[in-house]
Amino acid sequence: MIFRFFLLLIGFGLAVSGGVSMIAYLNYVTAGYTFVYYLKFIALRVEFHLFLIGFIMILISIYIPASKR
Repeated sequence: MIFRFFLLLIGFGLAVSGGVSMIAYLNYVTAGYTFVYYLKFIALRVEFHLFLIGFIMILISIYIPASKR
C-alpha cells in the first residue's frame, strides 16, 4: 500500500513538472508558430516524456490490483 502511494506521489510530481513546462511552451503559439509546430516541438522535449511517465505511474498506482496475501 505504501509503495503504491509512493508511486502515486512520484508520478504526480513528474506529471506536474512536465505539464507545467508544456503549458509554458504554449507561448510559442502566441509568438506566431503554428499549433502543429508546437505539437512537433513538444513531442521531442524531455518535459513531454516526463509527463507521460508520470501519467503512466499514476495509472499503474491506481489500477493495478493489490497483491493477495
